[in-house]
Amino acid sequence: MMYLGETAALATALLWAFTSIFFAEAGKRIGSHMVNVTRLGFAVILYATVLFVTTGRPWPVDPTGTQIFWLGMSGLVGLVFGDGCGFKALVMIGPRLTTLFYATAPIMATGIAWLFLGEALRWIDLVGVALTVGGVMWVVSERQFSQSERLLAEDHPDRGSLLVGSLLGLGAALGQAAGLVMAKHAMTHGGPSLDPLHAAFVRMVIALVAIYALTAARGKLGKLRQAFKDARGMQFSLYGAIVGPFLAVWLSLVAVKLIPTGIAATLNATTPIMIIPIVVYYNKETVSLRGVLGAIVAVCGVGLLFLG
Repeated sequence: MMYLGETAALATALLWAFTSIFFAEAGKRIGSHMVNVTRLGFAVILYATVLFVTTGRPWPVDPTGTQIFWLGMSGLVGLVFGDGCGFKALVMIGPRLTTLFYATAPIMATGIAWLFLGEALRWIDLVGVALTVGGVMWVVSERQFSQSERLLAEDHPDRGSLLVGSLLGLGAALGQAAGLVMAKHAMTHGGPSLDPLHAAFVRMVIALVAIYALTAARGKLGKLRQAFKDARGMQFSLYGAIVGPFLAVWLSLVAVKLIPTGIAATLNATTPIMIIPIVVYYNKETVSLRGVLGAIVAVCGVGLLFLG
């Protein structure tokens, strides 16, 4: 199917728009670390269910040892380190600023993929990446940061400074970029071509084991049990897991397998553009001329990536 990879990447961005809203709300109730733990658990159950329905077994049997290693590294770097930084930043400095830092992930992914996979983009693709990322960052950076956006209780586990939140945002972008490159290497270079659904399940399971071990080592299993008692927090975490770690991660691997990593990461990063109609419809927010122009610039960049 023509443009399947590009379409999957844009669908990923749309799903992440809803995910950021769900996880931000969940994080305010149970803390970012507990969101990271619970959403991975929910996602693994969803993947296992789909695999059982489609293959008759709740686990993949195709990955080679090399593929499992790189998918595991992808899960640790992207889902444990990167998402851990991202969720903490999301609660600490808010969705808008966190999304701004995430917008740098395509630039990082393009560079890492060029160095380690030899994916050199053509000039038209580089222009498309620059326009898309520039448009996204212009939209997101419109409003000045407000101290009220991150007012948390004194004892909240994610209370911190703007500097720390910003560093976490950059760490999240780096983890996302490196995780995508590792996942592509596993699916296309680590052995026979691997189905993205199977690849997503492997990296999700390894990330889940790692983060539960980390939770136990930090003595926070009791807080996990307490988090499960917050029905509203679990509800937001489940909704976010369905549209994010399950559907969005699956589609992101479909995209990264079919098209260059930098292009996939760029299209994935259009979430701030996707979220505009959502906040207009549900939150009754108005969109400024700058927001409209930034969206137009980003869409032009996306068009170049499709034409290229």
